[in-house]
Amino acid sequence: MSDDLIETTSEANLRPAPATVAGLLSRLQAMTPQALLGLARDMRERGHSRTVSFSPKVFIPLTQLCRDVCGYCTFAHPPRRGERAFMAVDKVLEIARAGAAAGCTEALFTLGELPEQRYRVARGELTAMGHETTIDYLVDVAGRVATETGLLPHINAGIMSGEDMERLRAVSVSQGLMLESTSLKLLERGGPHFGSKGKHPQVRIDMIAEAGRRAIPFTTGILAGIGETRADRVESLLVIKALHERFGHIQEVIVQNFQPKPGTRMAGQPALPMEEMLWTVAAARIVLGPDMNIQAPPNLSFDDFPRLLEAGINDWGGVSPVTPDHVNPEAAWPTLEKLRIATERSGAALVARLPIYPAWLADQDRWLAPAMRTPALRASDAEGWGRADPWSPGTLAAPKRPAPSIRRGPSAGIEKAVARSASGARLGESEIAALFAARAGDFDAVVTAADALRRKVSGGKVRYVVNRNINYTNVCAYKCSFCAFSKGKASDNLRGKPYEVSLDEVSRRAAEAWERGATEVCMQGGIHPAFTGQTYLDLLAAAKRGAPSIHVHAFSPLEVAHGAETLAISVERFLGMLRDAGLGSLPGTAAEILDDDARAILCPDKLSAAEWLGVVEAAHRAGLPTTSTIMFGHIDTPLQWARHLLSLRDLQERTGGITEFVPLPFVHMEAPLYFKGGARKGPTFREAMLMHAVSRLVLNPLIANIQVSWVKLGAEGVLACLDAGANDLGGTLMNESISRAAGTQHGQELPPIAMDALIARARRDGGQRTTLYSTPGPAQVAASYGAADLAPLVLGPVRTKQRAAQVALA
Repeated sequence: MSDDLIETTSEANLRPAPATVAGLLSRLQAMTPQALLGLARDMRERGHSRTVSFSPKVFIPLTQLCRDVCGYCTFAHPPRRGERAFMAVDKVLEIARAGAAAGCTEALFTLGELPEQRYRVARGELTAMGHETTIDYLVDVAGRVATETGLLPHINAGIMSGEDMERLRAVSVSQGLMLESTSLKLLERGGPHFGSKGKHPQVRIDMIAEAGRRAIPFTTGILAGIGETRADRVESLLVIKALHERFGHIQEVIVQNFQPKPGTRMAGQPALPMEEMLWTVAAARIVLGPDMNIQAPPNLSFDDFPRLLEAGINDWGGVSPVTPDHVNPEAAWPTLEKLRIATERSGAALVARLPIYPAWLADQDRWLAPAMRTPALRASDAEGWGRADPWSPGTLAAPKRPAPSIRRGPSAGIEKAVARSASGARLGESEIAALFAARAGDFDAVVTAADALRRKVSGGKVRYVVNRNINYTNVCAYKCSFCAFSKGKASDNLRGKPYEVSLDEVSRRAAEAWERGATEVCMQGGIHPAFTGQTYLDLLAAAKRGAPSIHVHAFSPLEVAHGAETLAISVERFLGMLRDAGLGSLPGTAAEILDDDARAILCPDKLSAAEWLGVVEAAHRAGLPTTSTIMFGHIDTPLQWARHLLSLRDLQERTGGITEFVPLPFVHMEAPLYFKGGARKGPTFREAMLMHAVSRLVLNPLIANIQVSWVKLGAEGVLACLDAGANDLGGTLMNESISRAAGTQHGQELPPIAMDALIARARRDGGQRTTLYSTPGPAQVAASYGAADLAPLVLGPVRTKQRAAQVALA
């Protein structure tokens, strides 16, 4: 690298005119402190509502050798006898793994700038490790941290060339360089930046601009109290604003206050006073606008850190439960609990984020290198924030309920939406999306309101149906990207082999279910290319032969549409044939997300959202009730959840044919879309609780029953959702196989005695029901408690004729 430091286009024209700086400074200084801080807080509320974020991180000081000699810094130091110039890769990975175990998502690489240009020992150690430059080593180590630990690297490596930034872009999700100040006087003899060529403002401006040209999500900021003036700070903020307006890449702006450190040239200079820090933070918010993420490190304000919220910040920066702040080792980070309490006392909610902010993650094709897209997606929730805990649906990890907020009462918008929904009003999409975004006091309010509405609608009763699932084939001509159950041609990644269940076996299973106290068989399968509408009629007849009195709840809307098409008749006519042959109701499955943008990724060859709704409405018109479902937590967004719920509400208002709503959390472990790197790890537990709570509110008073899936959430998840608006446990299932194929570990049957015990733990009254929510006969109830073990299942091979048809369609 040349002494020019960075080969980029100069951005000197970004500096504002002196008159512009003077005019803005005059307006800021004319405001009283109360007015200034109040305006900053109002702007923060407009841009970020009641959310204040932080990044759980580990701090990795890859090297503390640096070619610069800043007068305030204790991080950088000359080589020391007996110490390595660079942290060994094994030590880096040890720190990163400890961070991952503690719930961190960011690996912050902060290091001295180009030490090989100053120190022979740095050059020698790099050569011994097989690298020519510090950046070469950093690329290697950051890549290993990302692939071996799952942490997302954020790079602070000082001045770099555009080529080096591009190389690091491939192994990180964001980079950073503090502008610090545009003041040239800081470079003069006696100034803090004297002798530090990398601190020249234009060099730093040019590098920040180069990052923008290369679409690198970027952090920058100012350092206040090192000898600059208020005018210098305002000029620096205006330069940052211009850079962001030009490139759109600046994720966050740090306002860092100077703290003197013993042993430095500036040890005798006073720290920036707190009131001046508050003025500077507020000025940053006002200059940079409501949408910018403004950060101030809490540890550098010590016990006064909560006051920073008064000045309009919306981010605390990186906070580590594992490593110290190596740049400011005298200033310990506050604990996460202390941070949460301070944030909630201000009326805001604390949320963990990734080193790439949600707005940039949402446009990942632009802002992330291909290798970093999947790790970032898997670490995120539906809004692009970090996942709060390691839980995922179907796993045995204990879910963690969000801690009750210390500040009671929701925000005005949430309070209004909750009140309107409780009155039965139809909410708008944006209102519902806001309910799904609820955290802290807002989350408490949504869940409490949903539980109160549940008590009003269904009292303390929790019901379930004794039933059996019969999945008669897993052969399917459709290519749903999320499905681990269906089989087209054999797959190395997915469980099991293609099978069909004979009609005799269907009859046997139905008879066995009735003998074990079941009142329902639920029958669904893949869309076998050789199946016709007559096949579904034959399956229905087989179930009725085995158990004439059993309720047959069967055939998804997709199967109904397929059956009608193969018989060249209308959906309405085929539904009538099924009803007349003894079908009792339809499962509202294959809905996934009733939003065609999502369906284009999840199930592009399935029914559209309108077609799915049309089949269900036709079933209701034919006198066939249905359930309704949503599968959530993959690629979907809260706005799409809102549209889904409103589609069901509007349908129910027209027909009244939906018996219950069943949220189905996406189980990722064996899903093809997850294997390919295109899906999240299912919803977070907070999102799962909110889906039950928000659906209770949004669907009120039209759909009275909200069901929670024990097979996906497990016992602890069920208990939490029973406190969040759910009133139904679904079925005992006997032979659950679809979720099991996706990787769930919660078993395939929950018999009545276990159901009753679970309901008792919730301090509710349990009871069996039929599919249509009537009371089952006493003989069936009694039989369900004394049921014999299930006989082994008989899975038949795919017949040669049908296999040939399948291959022809593949």
